[in-house]
Amino acid sequence: MRLAFLLLSAAGSFAGMAAAQEEPSFRVDVQLVRILATVKDPGGALVGSLDRNDFAVIDNGVAQQIAVFERQTDQPLSVAIMIDNSGSTAKDLKYEVDSVSRFLRAVLREGNPEDRVALYSFNWQIVKQNGFTRDASAIDRSLRALRGEAGTALYDAILLAARDIEDRKGRRILVIVTDGGDTTSHTDFQRAVETAQLADAVIYPVLVVPITNEAGRNVGGENALTTLAERTGGRVFEPSLGAALDQAFDQILRDLRTQYLIGFYPRNVPLTRDRYHMLQVNTTDNRLQVKARSGYYGEALNVPAAARPNVTPDSESVSQPKPAPPSGARRN
Repeated sequence: MRLAFLLLSAAGSFAGMAAAQEEPSFRVDVQLVRILATVKDPGGALVGSLDRNDFAVIDNGVAQQIAVFERQTDQPLSVAIMIDNSGSTAKDLKYEVDSVSRFLRAVLREGNPEDRVALYSFNWQIVKQNGFTRDASAIDRSLRALRGEAGTALYDAILLAARDIEDRKGRRILVIVTDGGDTTSHTDFQRAVETAQLADAVIYPVLVVPITNEAGRNVGGENALTTLAERTGGRVFEPSLGAALDQAFDQILRDLRTQYLIGFYPRNVPLTRDRYHMLQVNTTDNRLQVKARSGYYGEALNVPAAARPNVTPDSESVSQPKPAPPSGARRN
């Protein structure tokens, strides 16, 4: 009798080992993946009346069940405005400041009482001019005090703003007002975009006064801004100054007031060695166009679930607006 029991136990153990060896490389990641999406009809008008069943989400080729669905008009907004005050922007900075000021006042006037706005400036160093606040007058004073100075540490600015915004509830938006690409960052493009994605931040670059002739344009910088927007679910605007710049900010505001929050817990997603998961968000009506993040950082084979990327001390360089020592202050 004892021998039979041992034989049965051994058989069960071998069967368990065989099952474990044959188990496919699927995982259930308990981390909720959040997607902010905007939808437009064939004429370009925003569509804000869709329901959960109107959407489909695909993670690395596998359809997912939507666990969270909200229309975003009531979700609080955290908007970090990042304004380029490098030397090349000096002659146009006043016009940019005027448009940014009007945009921020509209955000705080029309939305949720919990909406907050922060202001960062960046040239060769990054200055957090104002933390997240509803004090539009304080931000306006900071804007009016900006002066152009050489250098453009765009990727450093994205990394630091994304770090600041990642723990805020609701929607997280980075609006970047710039006239070109990065010239002085310690952080590279990949680290900047990864940090923004891990923070669930949507990036809206506003590329001011793009030159129509490619000679003299920073095409590489423009392509990087386009990729930042596509990866995070935002879009690039290329206005001239004046009314066109105001219209760009108006369009961003309309996007923010007509967003959907879609969340899912990854199920049966085949893992690879790449932490980056490709996402597709569609509607059941193929005439509609969905703008949403193109992927997220999650689990991979032999790689732990998404964690904040390592950052060198040089990448943490940031100053407070006053006083600003010549060499830039360090944030520990």
